[in-house]
Formats: sequence, C-alpha cells, structure tokens
Amino acid sequence: MTSLEDLTRLVPPPATPPATDWNAVEALLGTQLPDDYKQLADTYGPGAFNGFIRLYHPHGPTEWVDLTGPMPARLRSQLETDQASGTYPMPHAPEDLFAVGVTDNGNHIFWITTPWEEPDVWRVTVNQADGHAWYTYDGNLASFLVSLLTGHTHPSVFPDDLLSNGAFFTPSRPAGDSDMPTRNPTGTTSRGVIREWARSQGYDVPDRGRIPGHVIQAWEQAH
Repeated sequence: MTSLEDLTRLVPPPATPPATDWNAVEALLGTQLPDDYKQLADTYGPGAFNGFIRLYHPHGPTEWVDLTGPMPARLRSQLETDQASGTYPMPHAPEDLFAVGVTDNGNHIFWITTPWEEPDVWRVTVNQADGHAWYTYDGNLASFLVSLLTGHTHPSVFPDDLLSNGAFFTPSRPAGDSDMPTRNPTGTTSRGVIREWARSQGYDVPDRGRIPGHVIQAWEQAH
C-alpha cells in the first residue's frame, strides 16, 4: 500500500477535486515535481489538513497558497537574506529549498530538492515561524502527512493540539471564485492568511493569539 492510499484511508478526499495540467505546471516552474505530490494534489485539490496545513497547489485560491505563484521564490529569497545576515541559522542551503506549504502559524514546508534531477527522492523539511528551529523528515510529502496525521511524527515546531480533533481535510474554493483569501463560515478572514500576508510585508506578528490592531488595519486597507 502506498503512502497516498494510507492517507486517503485516514482522511477521505473531496469527491471532485480540480484537474491539473502537470506538463504545463512543470514547464512553468522549470522542473519536474515529485509523483507523490502530483497524485496527492490530484486526489485532494487545494485545501487544508486539520485546518492548519495548507499545501501549495496550482489551483490555490490565493497567491499565498499557489504553487506557481510568487511565494516559493519570495521565501527562498528571504532565506538567502537570513543566511547572509546570520539572522537564523539553517541546516539546508536556501537554493536547495522549494516551498510547498504553509501552516496557520506561519511555518513553511519545503522540499529539499537534492538531487534536483530526481524529484521522487526529495525529502521534506519544516521551519519554525520567525525562529531558528527546523524539522527534517526523511521521506516524501505524502508519507510525511501520513506520519504526522497518525501521530507517529510530531515536529516540535507544530502545536501540541494538532490532532485534538482527529485527522480531516477541508477543501478550498476553486481558484477564480474570488481574488480574496478563503473565509471561514462566519465571514471573517482566516488569521493564518492574515499572518502570512503580514510576514510577507515585513510585519512582526505572533504565531498564535491576537494579531496587533495596526496589522489588521493594514490588511484591510490592502484588500
């Protein structure tokens, strides 16, 4: 049984995820992608695991979760700046990291793209939001999710209550429905989306709890 089969048994996928032209996506990115990721993306579509982990997807509803959007390049550039300044030590060379996901706390999930020509052996690493800690998983993305959502793996950079409501997946709206970030049923924007936007704009925001009022105001003015 494959990791994806294990994952679908654990977390039922949506009935009709959007189809993706992977040849076009890979041509745009200039690289082949891991087969496990493409199968996972085709099976689940864009959305969030446990309301916390949002994998980047070619049909992501906003640029913050779009695999072909600006975030992977922005994050690599920020890592290069941090490394050059000595701000945060890191166990991997920034040029070897390709962002493939984000959490509502502002952690980022990366592929370690070595060897570049063999994407099916790329491993996964996760950084601490605004910190120096990293967690590296010796396996692919699908197996990382299975290990994480079954409780066999628990990165110290993730919250202790990640599995308090079990394992589940929540689909995003299809890309193109709106140019605004995904909203929850109460009509308010996810705090994780605001945190991610704020960090991309250089604001210092906490991983959890209250987002400063001036950051909320800046978000509202920008959107």
